[in-house]
Amino acid sequence: MAFAKEPQYQHGTPSRSAVVLVNLGTPDEPTRSAVRRYLKQFLSDPRVVEIPRAIWWFILHGIILPFRSGQSAKKYQSIWTKEGSPLKVHTQAQAMLLRGALGERGHSEIIVAMAMRYGSPSLPDVLARLKEDGCDRIAILPAYPQYSGTTTGSIWDAVFAHFKRVRNVPELRLVRGYHDHEAYIDALRDAVLAHWDANGRPEKLVMSFHGVPRRTLLLGDPYHCECLKTARLLAARLKLNEDQYLVTFQSRFGKAEWLQPYTAPTVQQLAQSGVRRVDLICPGFTSDCLETLEEINMEVRHDFMAAGGKEFHYIPCLNENPAWIAALAEIAEQNMIGWPTLMTSSQRELLKKEAEGQRERALARGAQQ
Repeated sequence: MAFAKEPQYQHGTPSRSAVVLVNLGTPDEPTRSAVRRYLKQFLSDPRVVEIPRAIWWFILHGIILPFRSGQSAKKYQSIWTKEGSPLKVHTQAQAMLLRGALGERGHSEIIVAMAMRYGSPSLPDVLARLKEDGCDRIAILPAYPQYSGTTTGSIWDAVFAHFKRVRNVPELRLVRGYHDHEAYIDALRDAVLAHWDANGRPEKLVMSFHGVPRRTLLLGDPYHCECLKTARLLAARLKLNEDQYLVTFQSRFGKAEWLQPYTAPTVQQLAQSGVRRVDLICPGFTSDCLETLEEINMEVRHDFMAAGGKEFHYIPCLNENPAWIAALAEIAEQNMIGWPTLMTSSQRELLKKEAEGQRERALARGAQQ
């Protein structure tokens, strides 16, 4: 195996630290061809689909990609903005705001980058660029609060596969999850309360999380339990009784049983039982995307109203919510403990002088650079 070429080394270069905010991914355009490329990469990941590869290859290339790409493209078109994909736009904004929030906390030298597990900017490309920029400490911060092998585990696969080909591997910190982090829960609470202050309260609050096959739970994936804990903590912050909220799971795929109860049938049953207003929030998504804007705010809304409901309120994801950006900064900061990222201007100047001195001494000993 050949290792990737190392960036040109400069003696006395100060070390640098970076945080990479990683989200799932999105097509580059809402077109059939772009969606097909994205779905091929996403659905080819064995972390996402645990069907024997030979069988799945036939299903993916013979059935799903030819027929689902066009359908998905139409859905993406319904939520696409002038700036592009909502998920990418929000994640880019979060990374920029996170950089500012860390700077306000004193981490003015930290680099913050955004990457996608599938699509662009790709995680390997971002990691390679950070290494070229001299980053020898990198914290990987997934946009998934709840851990699952299908999401966070897949990010780790990509990180390890990339650095398997790197000779001089930087120090890595991997943020596994933050489903019960106080600042994250408080940001969710603030978002719900702000919506209720403006629109009044519902009869039921539905907390919808992305679904995964039930088999993954039985095989040891903690995702289901972490979703329930997030919901329980948020309900406690909102002072809700057990009969005032529900936890559901959305986005089923295939014929296998997925985590239940399912979101769409649940809201239909609520409407049929006489519930007039439902508010729905998706705590597992930190940026609005196809699954929240189209599946929830369009399809599930239609299901509820068609079943006799009167008011359906979708509470947006945390997106650029200031409380969420502050929470991201706190989570990132806690996972960089021990790194020299918190420095005064005098300390930075001293570090620069020390680096210059190291360079001069190296050159005096015959170093080439």
